Amino acid sequence: MLYPIGIQNFGKIREGGYVYVDKTDLIYNIVQTGGYYFLSRPRRFGKSLLVSTLEAYFQGKKELFQGLAIENLEKDWSAYPVLHLDLSGKEYNTMDDLDVRLDRHLSQWENSFGFEKRYPMADARFSDIIDAAYEKTGKPVVILIDEYDKPLLDTAGNEPLREAFRSRLQGFYSVMKSQDGKLRFGFLTGVTKLGKLSIFSGLNNLNDISMDYRYADICGISESDLHAYFDGSVQEMADANRMSKEECYAKLKDYYDGYHFCEESEDIYNPFSLLSALNGQRFRDYWYETGTPTFVVKALRQGKFKLEDLTLEGVPYSALGGVNADDSDPIPVLYQSGYLTIRSYDERRQRYSLKYPNQEVERGFMECLAKTYIPTASYYSPFDVQKFVDDFEKGDAEGLMKRFEAFFADADYAIVGDAELYFQNTMYVMCKLMGQFVQVERHTSAGRMDILVQTEKYIYVMELKMDASADEALQQIEEKGYAKPFAADSRKLFRIGVNFSSSTRRIEEWKIA
Repeated sequence: MLYPIGIQNFGKIREGGYVYVDKTDLIYNIVQTGGYYFLSRPRRFGKSLLVSTLEAYFQGKKELFQGLAIENLEKDWSAYPVLHLDLSGKEYNTMDDLDVRLDRHLSQWENSFGFEKRYPMADARFSDIIDAAYEKTGKPVVILIDEYDKPLLDTAGNEPLREAFRSRLQGFYSVMKSQDGKLRFGFLTGVTKLGKLSIFSGLNNLNDISMDYRYADICGISESDLHAYFDGSVQEMADANRMSKEECYAKLKDYYDGYHFCEESEDIYNPFSLLSALNGQRFRDYWYETGTPTFVVKALRQGKFKLEDLTLEGVPYSALGGVNADDSDPIPVLYQSGYLTIRSYDERRQRYSLKYPNQEVERGFMECLAKTYIPTASYYSPFDVQKFVDDFEKGDAEGLMKRFEAFFADADYAIVGDAELYFQNTMYVMCKLMGQFVQVERHTSAGRMDILVQTEKYIYVMELKMDASADEALQQIEEKGYAKPFAADSRKLFRIGVNFSSSTRRIEEWKIA
């Protein structure tokens, strides 16, 4: 089987014999209504392939759709003039980056319709091109814009340049409203739904289908898709990894599944990761971003929010599907960019609970956070996470605490703000990373953090205090009965009390009992 990994062109997939998961029935439903649509999905989720498929459909390329659902649904394969603007595949670091990309597309369109530009401004040229395409073909124009928000995402944290991009794109996209009478269809994709961009307020009839249950799997691969199209591939991967097919399905689900884009959504797999795994027949982390969004890192460095609260309960629809007006709230972008997804929906309260989609995403996010919170924990340093894990597994409680003590003493203070929050977030990231190798459980409440670590031979009950004493921490372990569930356990039990100082941001004292 040929897997279209990284191939975003519909024609290339169909003509090259690559496997194509048929979504054309959903495409047919959309195009029949006309109008303007917006779809938000994480990167590497097939948005560009969807746009390419729409382009082939509106160009009347019936031969590419043979054997697909839409072949029997569409009776009139009419060709329309299509203007396809792709803003992906480039970093936007200067105004010239955006101007050159827009000029290249505008020049291609002007040549296609035999029209010479009259104005230097991108929005004026765009409007003229729509006029020329409509007059030359006698048919309304189709506009497809892929990754409309890429320049704005690239400039998070650089507000002057971001505002310049926003102003330029606002004028460009607004042409769609003024030229509505000459347009057949409009479709925009992006990662986020950004505020202060007039396309969402100016195009009052823009239909956001990002959380529409009917189109939840229009991008991505559903559980039923996996079984229908890739059952043989899963068997081959299972054989290669010496496991049963059922075990392989379960592990693929743990690694790459778990996305929900509305409360009624079937489980959705990240297509890039899933296809990469089936192709390489190995369970690895394939999905990645260039890093945590800039504004999130900025907020982390300023100590503004608790990492554990990212997997929230009680999140309103407006935070997920609405326009986020600024960068003060990380939840909308973390959800829309794929770091978080819907876990459940409380219909009575009309609130969502969020979670990490799968192991791959959670690991990747924690590794991004580690660069901020534990930058000294590189694999060759004494603070590598695996070295902490080794201490736990060897039963070297003394060496473990000396390593923790040295780790905080070596911190570079890159993160400012509340010391207790810094400490809690750092330990959260450490526990998440160590949890890949040993069983780590955490129970938090105001002013303290309990950590329970279990290995094959040892159990560690750790109580961490802020500006108190190690004795008080040990006393709390006894008073609260944290160790009682393990009284009959044959493994050796360590009770560890730790005091962290908010003034020095170091572990001031620790005791082992």
